[in-house]
Amino acid sequence: MADPRIVCPEIPRSAPDLLRNALGAGGDLPEDILRQASRRLSITALLMSVTYLVAWLLGRATTFALIRGDGDWTTLDGGDAIAIVSIALSVGLWRYARNTDRDPEFILDVGLAYMVAISFGLGMLMHWSPVPHEWPMLPMISWIGPIMLIFAALLPTTPGKTLVAGLLAASMNPLGMMLGQASGQFHYGSQGNVLLMHYPDYLLIPVAIVISRVMTGLGLQVAKAREMGSYELGERIGLGAMGEVYRAKHRMFARPAAIKLIRPDTVAPGDTEAALLAVKRFRREAEAAARLRSPHTVALYDFGVTADQTLYFVMELLDGMDLQTMVSTYGPLPANRTIYLLRQVCDSLDEAHATGLVHRDIKPANIHVGRVGLKHDFVKVLDFGLVKSLNSEGVLDSQTTQDGLTPGTPAYMPPEAVRGEPLDGRADIYALGCVGYYLLTGKMVFEADTGLKMIASHLQSIPVPPSRRAHIIVPAALEDLLMRCLEKDPANRPGGADEVGQALKAMAVDPWTQAEAMEWWQVHALPPERQAKAS
Repeated sequence: MADPRIVCPEIPRSAPDLLRNALGAGGDLPEDILRQASRRLSITALLMSVTYLVAWLLGRATTFALIRGDGDWTTLDGGDAIAIVSIALSVGLWRYARNTDRDPEFILDVGLAYMVAISFGLGMLMHWSPVPHEWPMLPMISWIGPIMLIFAALLPTTPGKTLVAGLLAASMNPLGMMLGQASGQFHYGSQGNVLLMHYPDYLLIPVAIVISRVMTGLGLQVAKAREMGSYELGERIGLGAMGEVYRAKHRMFARPAAIKLIRPDTVAPGDTEAALLAVKRFRREAEAAARLRSPHTVALYDFGVTADQTLYFVMELLDGMDLQTMVSTYGPLPANRTIYLLRQVCDSLDEAHATGLVHRDIKPANIHVGRVGLKHDFVKVLDFGLVKSLNSEGVLDSQTTQDGLTPGTPAYMPPEAVRGEPLDGRADIYALGCVGYYLLTGKMVFEADTGLKMIASHLQSIPVPPSRRAHIIVPAALEDLLMRCLEKDPANRPGGADEVGQALKAMAVDPWTQAEAMEWWQVHALPPERQAKAS
């Protein structure tokens, strides 16, 4: 088992890496942190475009009201042109940075170039209007100084890039002064006045570097904190009621994986003793889940507890989607495909029940379907050994894992779980019946607007046969089997997952073929960014 302590990756020291570090490449930061920064840049550019537009319009109104009298509002000078170009640049960056397909690190580089361009516009505007010769040249912090500090705080770039961009931005005021005098619009006297007036902006560059270093350091701390044992975390690919799922890679073997993080406060909020019990239960059940070898059970590579008591599972990275997503996106499934998928779930449950492990939360969202090797529509059952909440408060949505009464999800919860009775494999059989019902109809067995009402229906109500609610033909044998699975009394259900699987196999239905599965995935597969999922 991997050491659960946080580890720091060895930093490459090759010449290209040293050059990249000197120039301030941000490749060491996780991609999702860089994307968050690019989104902040996009919002900032939009705000600057609005601010620039309002300031320009108010400036023109003030100028004509106080200085030019009844002049022509349509007359534009060089200052107006600079303002219009700056607004256009801001809008362009806003649109450019919104595109999530672009490299976020390159977007941040574009943001630094944008800062320099905006600084040039400010430098020109500041020195465009004529100034009396007797105007004193006093040192001052211009608008460029605060802009450098703002961008240092917004963009997690390294000190090298901040230094270069800061020097260029701070030099835009002296450049504007020289261009202003060359055009006859501004008179600054001797050459020394160029730096004398604007050296305070240069003094803010070290401050910007410190801010940039702090921001980049925070991002690197996040990257290091995401390293669990021998695995290095990448982008987040899932978010659920119990925690987050990240794409990961083994640091030695480069094996792709998915890591699910479960914070202790989600297991037993505000209860230290319950949290400790949850950690013990987590270890016990994770060890049991790790011994499962069915090809239709998601492979558990590793598990552990970090120094801050965050629980983590390292699982195989899957290609495809869960059944909840499939049905909600593409509609109910035909009977032969439903049979094909349920048989694979039974294979997983049969092994688990034989080892004394009850899943307790079988539902479409915990059944993944996708491609494994050359096989399509390959089922993987997720979340075996997942720690359930030990607290005694709260009722969640009917399709969300229940954090209150008992482990499970109200829409798929067997009556005995609601009553607090001991659970065995027949609890999973009941939930499997609910899953089959949902695949055929696109509807839950019982519809209700709260979890409590849903639970009450599972306790008391008789389900409507799926053939009455489905828009497809449901074979009588399949309907009879699902209704047996949904019996209130566990003794009246099939005796085990193997019995259900054998009954499904014996049904006289044209089988769902690999050719049909391959064709379906070629036509209906989700985009790649939504396919990778482990829970």
